[in-house]
Amino acid sequence: MDIPFIGFDEMDSRLSWNGVTEAIRAGHKLATASIADGFAYRGDDTLLSRAAWIDGLGVAVKSATIVPGNVAKGKPMIHGGVMVFDDEFGTLEAVIDFHLVTKWKTAGDSLLGAKMLARPDSKVVLIVGAGTVARNLVSAYSSAFHGASFLIWNRTHSKAEDVASDLSKTHEIKAMKSLEEAVSLVDIVSCATMSTEPVLRGEWLRAGQHVDLIGAYRPDMREVDDAALARSRVFVDSRATTVGHIGELKIPIASGAFKEADIQGEFYELVAGTAGRKTDAEITLFKNGGGAHLDLMTAKYILREWAK
Repeated sequence: MDIPFIGFDEMDSRLSWNGVTEAIRAGHKLATASIADGFAYRGDDTLLSRAAWIDGLGVAVKSATIVPGNVAKGKPMIHGGVMVFDDEFGTLEAVIDFHLVTKWKTAGDSLLGAKMLARPDSKVVLIVGAGTVARNLVSAYSSAFHGASFLIWNRTHSKAEDVASDLSKTHEIKAMKSLEEAVSLVDIVSCATMSTEPVLRGEWLRAGQHVDLIGAYRPDMREVDDAALARSRVFVDSRATTVGHIGELKIPIASGAFKEADIQGEFYELVAGTAGRKTDAEITLFKNGGGAHLDLMTAKYILREWAK
């Protein structure tokens, strides 16, 4: 039996942000995922190998290499693939392009968090970082927060200007030089950087905002400072894949500035309705850790759409 390879160009235009967020929501109504993560490092380079099994849904194994130095050499920073297995027999169903799964999982994860935690009347979104994820976030947030306008900030201002120029044909978007000023003007802040030092300061946040953190994926990476955690009600997509693995929480927990018990909820609780925003005035902060169970939910969604 031939195992299909599902490529990016074949399926990207056939997927939707509402479709992927509903797939992630539905996946969190099933049995709790069994997750196994493995990390290996070579200097600044990272090998991620993530696997998940959800009873009733199936299995996914995603392996990826992240080599930041590739960018200067004109090559992609990330390479990888996702294997999807049948739930009942454990047979290999398909191999899906890593970039296809990651695009829809990453922004879909953050979008579902925002759907459940941000104020529904949010109208202005700030994207911090000007990489590929930034473009996907503009598309994703536009699908749920209708009529939203966007600001974008990047350490290299010209890159933010390039993204704003490219997206200005279809979205209201402006590149900002001051991050502090940009934060003061928005309802939602979505960070997608490769920073190892906080770029977003808690003193800049204002009542009612929602903060979405995507970029940090290593133990030495974080995007917000301790003050931001202290001022916010903190949520995660999964405790199992964030607390012990990602510097965003691991570093402040180790220093005593934050406690694991301070986490207000994860997707299982958000979907069940036992956790969430309580008032319009509070600041909510969501850490997108992107575990393998989310890759599985996304990959199965892609496979269902492909089968159509």
